[in-house]
Amino acid sequence: MKKITKIAENTTDFTERPKLRVAAYCRVSTDSDDQLVSLDTQIKHYDSYIKSNPEWEFAGLYYDEGITGTKKEKRLELLRMITDCENKKIDFIVTKSISRFARNTTDCLELVRKLLGLGIFIYFEKENINTGSMESELMLSILSGLAESESVSIAENSKWSVKRRFQNGTFKISYPPYGYDTVDGKLIVNEVQAYIVRLVFSEILSGKGTGKIASELNCRGVPSKKGGRWTATTIRGMVGNEKYTGDAIFQKTYTDTHFNRHYNYGEKDQYLIKNHHDAIINHEDFEAAQSIIEQRGKEKGLEKQNKKYQNRYPFSGKIICGQCGGKLKRRIHSTGRHTIAWCCTNHIEDTEKCSLKYIPEPDFEYAFVTMMNKLIFGHQAVLRPLLMGLRGINSEDSVARLHDLDKKLEENAEQRKVLTGLMTKGYLEPAVFNKGNNELLQDAERIQRQKESISRFINSDNINLHEVSELLQYATKSEMLNDFDGELFTRFVDRILVYSRTEIGVELKCGITLKERLVR
Repeated sequence: MKKITKIAENTTDFTERPKLRVAAYCRVSTDSDDQLVSLDTQIKHYDSYIKSNPEWEFAGLYYDEGITGTKKEKRLELLRMITDCENKKIDFIVTKSISRFARNTTDCLELVRKLLGLGIFIYFEKENINTGSMESELMLSILSGLAESESVSIAENSKWSVKRRFQNGTFKISYPPYGYDTVDGKLIVNEVQAYIVRLVFSEILSGKGTGKIASELNCRGVPSKKGGRWTATTIRGMVGNEKYTGDAIFQKTYTDTHFNRHYNYGEKDQYLIKNHHDAIINHEDFEAAQSIIEQRGKEKGLEKQNKKYQNRYPFSGKIICGQCGGKLKRRIHSTGRHTIAWCCTNHIEDTEKCSLKYIPEPDFEYAFVTMMNKLIFGHQAVLRPLLMGLRGINSEDSVARLHDLDKKLEENAEQRKVLTGLMTKGYLEPAVFNKGNNELLQDAERIQRQKESISRFINSDNINLHEVSELLQYATKSEMLNDFDGELFTRFVDRILVYSRTEIGVELKCGITLKERLVR
């Protein structure tokens, strides 16, 4: 007889989803007590807010104190949160407002897109925006633009306040130079460090180089201002600092509208206050040291207000290590067969960071001469087809496409205008209007992106077309090269990528990269 056993149904709810791991981000832009109280309030709010939702699991709280919101790179906690998102530790982020998250439109959109790519959404409480339900980035772009404007306004007010303190001499130096301490807003000489400052100036006046001085201080175990190692750049900065004479120049740097800092070479007013504090070096020794540094710079081809290696050597700043991405630096070898060579800066600092050894300068020169001779010999087979191809791409087709997109944008704007008119007269329900208007805005945004992409393509090709034309014109008329020509290299080459000690890639300004072997 058959035996039948009943298997009871499984009552487990397979539709039950795991809890959403939610993190919060907070920020205040100054270290003032009021701001820190605000931060403490935000922390408590989000701690209870997240934990009170039964469908959420608390994934952490990230906060930056006294950090500007205009640059994401300066906010370590924000970057840590992004890293945790990449490591799949967070599913959802809650923050107070767009201005707390980012006051730079580019950074805001970049972060939102990055997180969307990871499948992580952000909820901005103040604006009531959830990036997971956004039909378009248009609203976020507008709001983050307003936040950026607000940041610019606050920055301008802050600049005006600082400028007033420059003018009336009440500005307090918050971070004193090496040799001084700050006491009640005043610079007080630190005698232990002042001894090192006097030693540095004495060594400069005796003819010793900045690199040698830095090396000797490191050998003696003397810590720098931040407790690290001394460098030639640190010594040069010290010798050029007028504060060691007791004077102070304010507004040596300034911030532009994009929140980038620049040295002030006369673009903005500067303010000199004589006898601002006690001096460590007298004016005579200070001026003599400046003269020595300036003279050495002239001997090496360095000029003030220019990048260190600008116009110094043809290869300066243009040779890139293919292993680590660092730049190669020119060095003179006092021993061995190769006198002048180029070495990766990371390899010089630490051989474990980069294994690329030095490459003699004549190897690069010979490779460039070989490449140019190949182009001169085969310009009809290489450069002319490239030129014809660029002319074909840069034809009327792209311009016609731009005209078509302009017409579509006009039609889109007209449709939105009609939609608004129907809504005003009461012929459309708000929900229907919002749906149709959002679709049109999204379409307009897509068309605008296409238009910008084609415009960039045309502009890029115009530049490449000009560069190829110049190179072809030179190759057609020139004879084979026998020696390296630095001006010719600067004229046609954008940079050199070093793949190994035997092979490089020469990136020309016309947009093509040609490989060459390094022959010794």
